[in-house]
Amino acid sequence: MSSSKYLSGVLGFRSSQRVVGTVCAALLLALAAGCGRSHNADVMATVNGKPIMRADVQQLYQANLGDSHQQPSLEQSQIMRLNILRELIDTEIVMQRAAKLNLTATDDEVQEQLNQLKAPFTPDEFQKRLTAQHMTLDDLKREIRRNRTEEKLFNKEITSRINVTDADITAYYNAHKVDFDLPEPQYHMAQIMVTSIPEPPQQVGNLQNNKAMNDSEAKRKIQMLHNRLEAGDDFSALAMNFSEASNTSGNGGDMGTISESQLRQDPQVYAAITKLKPGQITDVLPVYGPGDAKKPVGYAIYKLIDREAAGQRQLNDPRVQQFIRQHLRDSREQLLKNAYLEMLRDRARVVNYYAEEIFRKGAQ
Repeated sequence: MSSSKYLSGVLGFRSSQRVVGTVCAALLLALAAGCGRSHNADVMATVNGKPIMRADVQQLYQANLGDSHQQPSLEQSQIMRLNILRELIDTEIVMQRAAKLNLTATDDEVQEQLNQLKAPFTPDEFQKRLTAQHMTLDDLKREIRRNRTEEKLFNKEITSRINVTDADITAYYNAHKVDFDLPEPQYHMAQIMVTSIPEPPQQVGNLQNNKAMNDSEAKRKIQMLHNRLEAGDDFSALAMNFSEASNTSGNGGDMGTISESQLRQDPQVYAAITKLKPGQITDVLPVYGPGDAKKPVGYAIYKLIDREAAGQRQLNDPRVQQFIRQHLRDSREQLLKNAYLEMLRDRARVVNYYAEEIFRKGAQ
């Protein structure tokens, strides 16, 4: 290579470095200018010009903290607010898209769902639950409207596009056949439990905040519930309203699927369950504390929802097909939802003043 070409190459390289440096400097100056733009202090971000208010972010921030007595550090609180703000930005993007498609939830739809939420409670109980969550009735209505609007939008734009064919189900089954081979019988069960252990009613987890405080009360309560079941009352509804098993009362007493080896660890429950047909309930059974099989700490009623024998479950089993169909729908829906939200974000004009403020102060 000649010296002139060499010098020309070096000078050209240095010239390009200067251009890149100039561009980077311009970008940094633009960022700094953006970080310093003026705005209403009560506005933390805008989405296509619509503001997201500081009060809304703060309300969710307080709700996330709950009753915790340990306050987060400055950096932790800022991260929490940034995450909350990002969620509110995404929600606003979705709401604006729904409004454009005339899919915003109506007042009647909001009121219908509100009535369903209020139904299990007295007015005082309902208000106490709102207060515990740092919400007003108007806050709840706004939340219902957002959730219902999002549901309508996703149903139209995403769920309606998903089609799971019989060929898809067959392919999944053949690829995951071993997952449908049960090594032992399985029992799908539900429970209603009452304990004689005194504790604050609000901690038991049922809708009525109903709690037995001693053995006599526990016996009367469980017998009353058994009588109602025998009279035809719904097991799930009674569990949600009265069961003192906080880990299952919220979903109607559903315990999920239990293997036979697990069930055998309680011989009395195992003996009672194995005599039932699906849909039937046990008599009232005692519940014992760990390591003490003499004095019961409570009483329970169990329901056998379904029983599955050990062995390979075949593709022609309707339960297998339903499980695979739902699994594939859920997976595809999540994938499409993620892609859809990214597309909406790309099209939106978002200004996050709070993020700019944090970045500016952190760089000082």
